[in-house]
Amino acid sequence: MFDTVLVANRGEIAVRVIRTLRALGVGSVAVFSDADADARHVREADTAVRIGPAPAGESYLSVERLLDAAARTGAQAVHPGYGFLAENAAFARACEEAGLVFIGPSADAIALMGDKIRAKETVAAAGVPVVPGSSGSGLTDAQLADAAREIGTPVLLKPSAGGGGKGMRLVRDVSALEEEIAAARREARASFGDDTLLVERWIDRPRHIEIQVLADGHGHVVHLGERECSLQRRHQKVIEEAPSVLLDETTRAAMGEAAVQAARSCGYRGAGTVEFIVPGGDPSSYYFMEMNTRLQVEHPVTELITGLDLVEWQLRVAAGERLGFTQEDVRLTGHAVEARICAEDPARGFLPSGGTVLLLREPQGDGVRTDSGLSEGTEVGSLYDPMLSKVIAYGPDRATALRKLRGALAETVTLGVPTNAGFLRRLLAHPAVVAGELDTGLVERVVDELVSTDVPPEVYEAAALLRQAALAPEAGTGWVNPFGAADGWRLGGARAWTPHPLRVPGQEPVTVRVRRTADGRTELLPDGADTPVRATPGAFSADGHRFACELDGVSYTFATLPDGTWLGRDGDAWQVRDHDPVAASLTRSAHAGADSLTAPMPGTVTVVKVAVGDEVEAGQSLLVVEAMKMEHVVSAPHAGTVAELDVTPGSTVAMDQVLAVIEPKEAAE
Repeated sequence: MFDTVLVANRGEIAVRVIRTLRALGVGSVAVFSDADADARHVREADTAVRIGPAPAGESYLSVERLLDAAARTGAQAVHPGYGFLAENAAFARACEEAGLVFIGPSADAIALMGDKIRAKETVAAAGVPVVPGSSGSGLTDAQLADAAREIGTPVLLKPSAGGGGKGMRLVRDVSALEEEIAAARREARASFGDDTLLVERWIDRPRHIEIQVLADGHGHVVHLGERECSLQRRHQKVIEEAPSVLLDETTRAAMGEAAVQAARSCGYRGAGTVEFIVPGGDPSSYYFMEMNTRLQVEHPVTELITGLDLVEWQLRVAAGERLGFTQEDVRLTGHAVEARICAEDPARGFLPSGGTVLLLREPQGDGVRTDSGLSEGTEVGSLYDPMLSKVIAYGPDRATALRKLRGALAETVTLGVPTNAGFLRRLLAHPAVVAGELDTGLVERVVDELVSTDVPPEVYEAAALLRQAALAPEAGTGWVNPFGAADGWRLGGARAWTPHPLRVPGQEPVTVRVRRTADGRTELLPDGADTPVRATPGAFSADGHRFACELDGVSYTFATLPDGTWLGRDGDAWQVRDHDPVAASLTRSAHAGADSLTAPMPGTVTVVKVAVGDEVEAGQSLLVVEAMKMEHVVSAPHAGTVAELDVTPGSTVAMDQVLAVIEPKEAAE
């Protein structure tokens, strides 16, 4: 076994790998950019090395700086995690040339399976069924469009060099091919440095089933069962489980053998995943999609039902050990489900969010596991992937695992950073999910049922928290009479609830009860609620003019305005017009003008297609904003003229920042 391993990644996967290294008594080296100087993976590693400024291209994607960090710390091996350089053949080869063991397959296997076109040809030759699609690499835009027309829409455009749903585009209208091909190339080039595309037939209502394989360097290959990954948004998984309710033992064995043959066809070594697309109505008709030559985000569900530590076996195989078991020894016991906690807003089309983690609560124990890279004070920006953590639940059966995961998500708090945790909890309770009737389009079909645009109860609670803070004695004023403070303190008992009546225009009056706990936290309990919302003094800014609270995965931040009113941002704006000790009145403030185009998320403007004075049509794409490896096209709200343009390519923008103003055609006339 190695003495020291460098982890060439960040966030929750870096923390996860470090945990196994520590259990094996192996020294760990973390790397970090300037944005991650105080990150959790940096603090938990034995050694940490700065590798550059915040942009990934100058730090986590710099092969030269990673190899230098390994040399400076005496590392013998490199674990790439997933994302960044994990499936980069040039990095694996550079590690080998530098005398380092790359903990993964050979560079040749990565190159072969990383090229989706060659990969399909290779596994097809080994007898594995593949999805019908284009053939040949290096196709021009025109050739891709011709192939799509020949296959017949709907078709799926896919980057040949990468995975994770990045750059994938579903095209149902032939007239949109040109623009979608251009967008897919941009995303592929930004994510993988390679804009080669292929086109495949789209299978309506498919299920995404993947098989975990494990191979040593002595010719032994086994599979560890399947994972159901059909719950996705933007072609990226949000919920995974093992095993799948779709497969019977016969189909499971057949797909497992196909995965083993796919691994053998490229001389695979280490942990890998073979992904299949499966028609929901005919599980026996499965097609190879791709092979991920790395550890998967969802590997914990396989670990829980097999009892194996996949990171440990990655290390053992890389160190030259043989697998200590055969296919007959693999047993799948119980059921496990994983939820990916991402910094995103489901109510806004899953656009990335950001902020500072003011308060963190992550469940553990009793069949629940959280893999996370977060800590209180973590800054979540727009430079890296939006996934923050994973919550995994295990039970003797699927119903128990689902119930445990819903309960664990209800306890998950990332105050200050809006996440999808509440949405995922509601998704797990959807009748189709409970029944196991899944497909890759389910999330998009039911999303409107699972998000709300009504006046949220959190607004009442935030207003009550504001008023409670205003009533509390100021720090540093000396001794305070406990009987005169509005904190619910009483002699010889728990602190009392203080009722606060609130009114919102168009709504019935409500009462929110507030109290301070002995440890200085604030609890808020609306009428009819059983579980209080909790906030801490740390949720306030130093000057007391900003605070945040969270409930059900939604974070609300309030701040004072120059006129003394309070403004809260949760996608809509709210003003607390009156926060006297009797009542508070909240009104929805106006959005930016209907002619203004605003940034849908914090990020970077990558494309500007118009100039001031240009005439545009309704729905015409004008700008592209990129954040957390995701592109969002900003389109004209109506026909008109570009009257104002406030950004250029490369501009960094905040959420809701005005990007351009389109003067309506009617107004111009």
